[in-house]
Amino acid sequence: MNKNLLLLALSQIFSFTAAPVTVFLSGIIGSQISPVKSLSTLPMSISVVGIAIGAIVATKVMSLVGRKYGFILASIGNALISILAAYSVLNQNFVLFFTALFIFISCSGDKIVRETHAFVKATMETEPVTNRDDTADDPCVWVHPTNPALSLIIGTDKDENSPGLRVYDMDGNQVFTTDIEKANNVDIRYGMKLGSKTYDIVTSGLRVSNTLGIYRVDGDSKSLISVAAREVKLGIEAYGSCMYKDISTNTFYAIINDKERNVEQYELFDNGFGKVDAKVVRTLKLPGQLEGCVADDILGHLYLGEEEHGIWKYSANPNSTTKGVLIDSIGPNLAADVEGLTLYYSGENTGYLIASSQGDDRYAIYEREGENKFIGRFAIVDSEKIDGTSSTDGIDVCNMNLGKNFSNGVFIVQDDENDKGAQNFKVVPWENISSSFDPPLSINNKWSLRR
Repeated sequence: MNKNLLLLALSQIFSFTAAPVTVFLSGIIGSQISPVKSLSTLPMSISVVGIAIGAIVATKVMSLVGRKYGFILASIGNALISILAAYSVLNQNFVLFFTALFIFISCSGDKIVRETHAFVKATMETEPVTNRDDTADDPCVWVHPTNPALSLIIGTDKDENSPGLRVYDMDGNQVFTTDIEKANNVDIRYGMKLGSKTYDIVTSGLRVSNTLGIYRVDGDSKSLISVAAREVKLGIEAYGSCMYKDISTNTFYAIINDKERNVEQYELFDNGFGKVDAKVVRTLKLPGQLEGCVADDILGHLYLGEEEHGIWKYSANPNSTTKGVLIDSIGPNLAADVEGLTLYYSGENTGYLIASSQGDDRYAIYEREGENKFIGRFAIVDSEKIDGTSSTDGIDVCNMNLGKNFSNGVFIVQDDENDKGAQNFKVVPWENISSSFDPPLSINNKWSLRR
């Protein structure tokens, strides 16, 4: 049996029997130490109130620190209060016993906020980065135009000593690396015309020089080649980033945000010599710190993750309103920080918005259309060969065929605590996620962003 599964099973047994046993014994203990016999069952009665209050408090705490740390705090509290309860029984102090029991049962209220969600397993992982610090961050996928098996995964490595964009094949092997500055996020769009040729463009915000990195994918050499016309200086300190392609005008954009709540949107264009230049066309200001970012090329939406608040939706059109809508906030569906954001396309107007709920090692799914109705959550857990994921930063999803092992697309996530060493990226076949929900999520590997 998987050791983590065994440990979880034993923990659940002891955790869920603690409260019932405590309630059962409280009446007996109360009758022995109560100064007034009519009050002997008061500790048992207060347990009902304690659970109700505890559930409310636990929900608030977990919305701030995440479920993982909420459970940890509740467990520590239970342990300390148990010692206090034992002391009160030893000294036959009814008031102290009453108080300790109330707090103990309240701490047990965390069990109520455990939600039902799906569990999936990764079937492939990339080579780890070289530094064991927090360096891997965000992935994207390049889909080969004719041979899906030759598609590539591009991930960021923000190692201070050897930062770069790492390129992996669909077996997880690193096949190329760029020696660039520290970069958090990376994104890709297809079909930008430069001179007489058309290229697939990758952008990333470079955090040392605060410039915009612009590259084209070379599928033959499995590499990234800079196509920046010049050093594009940003007006803000680079942090998160994503891309947007207006399909009605075939205009490409790079969107950059910083830790000070600012967003800059850059239009990308051919400088007349087959290189990419950029100019600022819009700025935004949000309430709190940002990073996660994704744009819907078809519906024209821009989603931004405010790490400690929630997910915002704006128009991606730079000439549109600067007013955004908060589609979900930190709470039952999201635990701070809100990190990576990505979009699954199942059709022109359908699909899913997915967010990395970093605080509780979960991923939240919303409808792509309409008001982005919440659908559910899932976690990536240990398989026999590949460990689960935790504290995920960047994520990416692709609906298109990526070869025999991923013919229905993939979900790719950064893993903060890779059990084989330094951080890496885990890859889950999309059908594994789809089938874990009831009803299953949509699968459409025929719909393509290459247009």
